[in-house]
Amino acid sequence: MPASFAFDYGRAFSRNIGWLTVAEQEKLRGARVAIAGLGGVGGAHLLTLARLGIGNFHISDFDDFDVHNLNRQAGAFMPFMGQPKLDTVAKLARDINPELQIQAFPKGVQPDNVDEFLKDIDVYVDGLDFFALPARRMVFAKCRDKGIPALTAAPLGMGTAFLYFKPDGMSFEEYFKVEGYEQNEQYARFIAGLSPAMLNRDYLVAPEAVNFAERRGPSTVMACDMCAGVMGTSVLKVLLGRGNIKAAPWGMHFDAYHQKLKFTWRPFGNANPLQQLLLKFIRPVLQGGR
Repeated sequence: MPASFAFDYGRAFSRNIGWLTVAEQEKLRGARVAIAGLGGVGGAHLLTLARLGIGNFHISDFDDFDVHNLNRQAGAFMPFMGQPKLDTVAKLARDINPELQIQAFPKGVQPDNVDEFLKDIDVYVDGLDFFALPARRMVFAKCRDKGIPALTAAPLGMGTAFLYFKPDGMSFEEYFKVEGYEQNEQYARFIAGLSPAMLNRDYLVAPEAVNFAERRGPSTVMACDMCAGVMGTSVLKVLLGRGNIKAAPWGMHFDAYHQKLKFTWRPFGNANPLQQLLLKFIRPVLQGGR
């Protein structure tokens, strides 16, 4: 490799300067971010944050790439089919920054490794599959206990819905209120809490593609990339203490298809009367398997 192309951190991320100060860039270099799940949004989060210049990651995933991932997942290329998402996306991140420090958790986040996964973490970024609700609840609860800011951005239709859980604010459980309910009701409450605005609901042209019994649903690369943009900006703000981010019970939903941005405020989370009305709409869809 010519000497002019040798990796140099300052030069590699010099185009961030202007939106960041040199001192802020160095702070990001020393930051440590945990990302659970490296599929549609998680892989995009890792590569976006690596290009932002964050220098340390804990990452987890136990799945391999398959052909149905090609439409949206950052590490999904035909030569990588059958390969572990964890190894593949970690290599892509190191191809951006060879100096990255990455601690990998190839079994996913489990009760016996979640404390190690979150050790010395500055921010937690949620990239878990929609249906991994038990693992998600566990990680968010641990973040709460450890005082770690926790953020999630859901790819919905052709947009993104974003939630931020401050360590001293409303908790994941207080907001979603899933404890004690059967599985479909937990999913219904998770959907309602993720997207109180439901901006994407009227352009699903093939409803049969949504099947909760088979744990599958449609997703687009546009939504995943928007999630990564919103998440990258929010992680930057949290790590650098730059400006306010509306935390739960506030939520934000941007839908590019409708060119709409909606902020929602749901005191009491899913116990809010508006959420109870939304749940009445969602439950029959889940009960029908779609």
